[in-house]
Amino acid sequence: MSPSRIMSRAIVLGFLFFLSAPLLSQSLTDEAATIDQLETRLKAADKEAVTAAMTVWVDRVRSKEAELVALVEKRSSVEGDEKSRLEEQIDALRTERDALADKAMVIVKAAKAQGVDGADANEAFLSGLSTHLDLKDPNALLTFALNWIKSPQGGIKWGLNILAFFAIIIGFKILSRIAGKVVAKTMKASRMQVSDLLRDFFINTVRKTVYFIGIMMALGQIGIDIGPLLAGIGVMGFVVGFALQGTLSNFASGIMILLYRPYDIGDVVSAAGATGKVTAMSLVSTTLTTPDNQIVVIPNSSIWGGVITNITGNDTRRVDLVFGIGYDDDIGLALRVLEDIVTKHPKVLESPAPVVQLHELADSSVNFVVRPWSKTSDYWTVYWDITKEVKERFDKEGLSIPYPQQDIHLHGLPTDAA
Repeated sequence: MSPSRIMSRAIVLGFLFFLSAPLLSQSLTDEAATIDQLETRLKAADKEAVTAAMTVWVDRVRSKEAELVALVEKRSSVEGDEKSRLEEQIDALRTERDALADKAMVIVKAAKAQGVDGADANEAFLSGLSTHLDLKDPNALLTFALNWIKSPQGGIKWGLNILAFFAIIIGFKILSRIAGKVVAKTMKASRMQVSDLLRDFFINTVRKTVYFIGIMMALGQIGIDIGPLLAGIGVMGFVVGFALQGTLSNFASGIMILLYRPYDIGDVVSAAGATGKVTAMSLVSTTLTTPDNQIVVIPNSSIWGGVITNITGNDTRRVDLVFGIGYDDDIGLALRVLEDIVTKHPKVLESPAPVVQLHELADSSVNFVVRPWSKTSDYWTVYWDITKEVKERFDKEGLSIPYPQQDIHLHGLPTDAA
């Protein structure tokens, strides 16, 4: 595109903007415009247009307020039918003023956001408008209440907003349950093997998140600005998070444990210096019951940050035993006895095959390793049975189980003359 063409288009756009500026300013001061229309027009308005519109709208409200004050002063000097007639005029004028004030407040807030001078003072003026009620006159109070209820900006508006509030709350409550069921079915249908605790955590998180969104929308429906509320929740969350760093660390570790599942409830594990059966798990801690029936509660961060040994993680387990005989005993006989004991035990598995081998020529004994396999639940039964049987068979076959011994050699020492 040639430079002359670009220049011509820029001139046309500038001319159109110049022509549209007065129209935009005029549309912001249109008394017949609704609040939604004003908010839409404010998006395209510059600071100068907003400043001019604020002046016009506030002047309109001040004019209506002056008329209202004049009628209120006149009301105090009349009685009877004349006073009733003035009350009706005051109510009608108050309604007009309040409608103008609502629209003016939209303009003033936009001006305040753009840093227009005087916006704060105008906002205070609009917020402090009086109802000018005669509190001593019950009829005036009743008339005001009835008119407020019938007013589109009063009772009708608030009634619809309250209905919408409860409708949103109920709707999102139902939606949260549906979302929870969808998550539950999705996790059940997937091939991921997750613990019940993790599944419940995800389901509850989705439900509460959906319900929280509904509460925020409902509060916005009744006119509460949720922006500062969300900011306050964020700040409070930061403070609480800083104060509970250790707890949050345990929480994060609990999530990792539930995701990777190094152990589950019912497993016997060794972690963080403790060994026992896992009886309870939460997002913060894991509870073990030790073999002597003690209850140990371990923070999840201590478990996840160290070595985790799942003793019952597999269905089968190898039993490691070591037996020794004397140096003068028959090695072949010892091998045959040990193999016979292992192969005849009913709870020793055939596959993997057990191992019986001469392993070490120790200081005091010739040591054999005996390594049968069993089901994890039969581990200690096999361990104790084979140990008992080896002692009995060694005694029967004349094989000794030597004590630790040491040879001491004494050399002749010279004696002192008597």
